[in-house]
Amino acid sequence: MVVLGGGGGIGSVAARTLATTQDASEVVVADLSLPAAQATVDAVGDDRFRAVAVDVDDAAALAGLLDGAALVVNCVGPFYRFGEPILSAAIDAGVDYVDVCDDLDATRAQLALGERAEAAGVRALIGMGNSPGLANVFVGLCAELFLDEVTSAEIMHIHGGESDEGPAVLKHRIHAMTSDVPLFVDGEFVEVRQLEESGAAHVREVDFHGVGTYPVYPYPHPETITLPTVFPALRRATNLGVVFPLSYFAMTQDLVGAGMATEEPVEVPTPDGPVRVAPIDTMVAVLRAERPRLLSEAGVTGPAGCLKVVVGGTVDGEEHTYECSLFSETEGAGEGTGIPAGLGAILALRGQLRGGPGVHPPEAIVPVTPLLDLAADVIAVIGLSGGGGLPLRLVHVAPDGSREEIPFSFGSGD
Repeated sequence: MVVLGGGGGIGSVAARTLATTQDASEVVVADLSLPAAQATVDAVGDDRFRAVAVDVDDAAALAGLLDGAALVVNCVGPFYRFGEPILSAAIDAGVDYVDVCDDLDATRAQLALGERAEAAGVRALIGMGNSPGLANVFVGLCAELFLDEVTSAEIMHIHGGESDEGPAVLKHRIHAMTSDVPLFVDGEFVEVRQLEESGAAHVREVDFHGVGTYPVYPYPHPETITLPTVFPALRRATNLGVVFPLSYFAMTQDLVGAGMATEEPVEVPTPDGPVRVAPIDTMVAVLRAERPRLLSEAGVTGPAGCLKVVVGGTVDGEEHTYECSLFSETEGAGEGTGIPAGLGAILALRGQLRGGPGVHPPEAIVPVTPLLDLAADVIAVIGLSGGGGLPLRLVHVAPDGSREEIPFSFGSGD
């Protein structure tokens, strides 16, 4: 199998996840930077893994790399640029596909390739990261184990403190701030903008287990358009998120508001003559330069994150709510996104995904219990969560408002 973007913060974790099982006989870690890919291979320390350099913009090189592979895991961002063309290349190569696409427009373009994938016998699992990805699976968990019908799904996420954020991560966040955000409210879609009054109406304070209380903002993640297609009784689906420290997130918002998000080059005078620069590239450079200072001033010393999914529905005609919180006080977006991608790939190799060829979101084809059992096993092998098992907290809110934490245990031995 092939891991594209395997030298990056997410792809390297996906590769590390694949190394915890023997399901893949050979794993090609591919990246634009050969040293970065080799660093991942060296860190994994497994003879099944080898590094190659590839430019995914080179169609012939990408096709040659995919030729003969059983599966490709795409971790190359930003997905609004690379999601659809790389999936298209996988379909042309007849190779099954997993990615972590979290851009709404890219998801729509990928879903439009469904008939082509079906005709080619290719099964594509898209958005198998944190949000989307595990968020969708947690809605499925509540539907499968607790509720007769799912009527609402409110997805909220926070992360921050990572050692670095690459340009692709920042451009995705900027893209989120400049895009229409579809929210599914009262059974209908409404579109808002994060930085406009329409988006401000949906900002709320959320208590994230293990991280703290933060405001969250509308995000154009694709769960809001895919969940209603799988859960017919759904009347509400929202996605809200934020990054800490808030000073860093606010600086990003301010620069977007100042018009720096455009990719249209402008002419900048220099002593050596004018040069043309895309404002968004300058913005990314400024954010990356200022980030260490902002983290230090906020007292942030390391990564953390939490995905909180609040699922509402009915049991015997009564309203019940379940809160699912996956949290870490030591890991950030790389682990939160890369591990689910690796898990999805392992399930694909094992033939455990539901359904046939086509392009599918996680809630449509990922089996809940096998995924969470596998997640618990992988986390134990990797050594995350301090050996305490899957860092997932489930809380039931009864019709009378009383709250009760639900004990659970996932893993191959349970």
